[in-house]
Amino acid sequence: MSSAAAASNGPYEELCQQLREVAVLSSCNAVLSWDEQTGMPAEGSAFRAEQVGMIAGLVHEKATHLRVGELLQELSQATTDEDSVVAANIREARRNYERSKKLPRRLVEELSKTTSLAQQAWIKARKDQDFPAFLPWLEKMVLLKREEAQVVGYGNGHPYDALLDEYEPGATAASIQEVFGALRPRLVDLIGRIQGASTKPGKEIVERHFPKAAQKVFAEAAARCIGFSFERGRLDESAHPFCSGVGPGDVRLTTRYLDHHFNSAFFGVLHEAGHGIYEQGLPEDQFGLGCGTACSLGVHESQSRLWENFVGRSMSFWNYFYPGAVQAFPNVLKEVSQDEFYQAINVVEPSFIRVEADEATYNLHIMLRFEIELKLISGELKPADLPSAWNSAFQRDFSIVPPNDAVGCMQDIHWSAGLFGYFPTYALGNLYAGMLFEAASRDLGELQAQFSRGEFLPLKEWLKEKVHQWGRRYTAPALIEKATGQKLTHEPLLRHLEAKYAAIYSL
Repeated sequence: MSSAAAASNGPYEELCQQLREVAVLSSCNAVLSWDEQTGMPAEGSAFRAEQVGMIAGLVHEKATHLRVGELLQELSQATTDEDSVVAANIREARRNYERSKKLPRRLVEELSKTTSLAQQAWIKARKDQDFPAFLPWLEKMVLLKREEAQVVGYGNGHPYDALLDEYEPGATAASIQEVFGALRPRLVDLIGRIQGASTKPGKEIVERHFPKAAQKVFAEAAARCIGFSFERGRLDESAHPFCSGVGPGDVRLTTRYLDHHFNSAFFGVLHEAGHGIYEQGLPEDQFGLGCGTACSLGVHESQSRLWENFVGRSMSFWNYFYPGAVQAFPNVLKEVSQDEFYQAINVVEPSFIRVEADEATYNLHIMLRFEIELKLISGELKPADLPSAWNSAFQRDFSIVPPNDAVGCMQDIHWSAGLFGYFPTYALGNLYAGMLFEAASRDLGELQAQFSRGEFLPLKEWLKEKVHQWGRRYTAPALIEKATGQKLTHEPLLRHLEAKYAAIYSL
């Protein structure tokens, strides 16, 4: 049967309707979760946990309904073009159904409630630098995620594989270890040469006082300029930056503003806007279906890291934006040259906070978290021992020790949110971003000249054509190879880093 015939087939249409209803119900939880992070009163956390837990249970019930299984069984007989929209939507529906069926509703609701409560506990514990207050929630979350791994199953691999597969389908702990094993020595070598360089740009400039109101206006203008639509999105504040694609026409970004750290909010907004542009570029007529869903978290992170780093930290970007920065922050930047500013935003040095790390050291932050997650999920590391394990690994990798747990093992929202298996996708995103940016430069000509003129639409449209419009029609490896002509490789990222830092540090 042709894909066109399948598309008009009753079972397929009914399946699509079922999946869209699941997605609409899930979007209600997305709004509740966004509100929890941006405006919910502190005393509302217990009731909010009840709300999201109940909705998560309803979503699970609907997603695993007997009728969905029957429709998938009927459609398994259909012969469609494997590359077609219809085939991809059926494939993804089957994959999600089979995973969801393994999860008892009790576990789904418990995870959702615990996530809601744990995130509120994390916010307070981090603010108070009080790991013991957060520990019971971490212990509970680790137990729940171990249970999830067991019921989902992981073949002959590592329990972590079952969790990682939710974010990066097909990836395993072993495949990530192989990628990191090849990347780490190259990064360590580059960082060593930078640290030994005689040229030592400082970052004092970006640690001056940048008024929050001016930061907000300037960052919003930059997000709009690179292509994020504020008619279909918004920007708010939260303890940890994130992007939530609620649904068609509704994509929400958050950031956090620090008066004495320009990089944090500005590059945080560019990062989340990159996610948002991807969400806004997905085909709206495929909402709730595989082809209306981002390909993988690694591909999603490639979009955020590309706009944040390959574009936002480039000299050509600031050729266009620096005059506006001087206008926005005259008391800080009027005596600072563009070259000095560019060097300050690109200083390479060991730092405690992942989201504020430079491009060279960032992936080491991810490797450390991956190593710890493996041990937490396998049971090799007890949650109570997390601070000492973190500090020991940090000393090994960065030669510095966090002064407290708030800037150490409690800095990220991920573990309170149950996002075990998410961290490796940031590093994959960096690798994919390097590959995509190099391919876009080949296809579009002189990107740097375009950026200097404030022309970001050609790159955005290229990304929509090569990445956004496809959703999950292809797997992540296939999509990236189709877009770039290459299988996964770290060489483009390393070429980018080598060229950039050779110029800044006179290597």
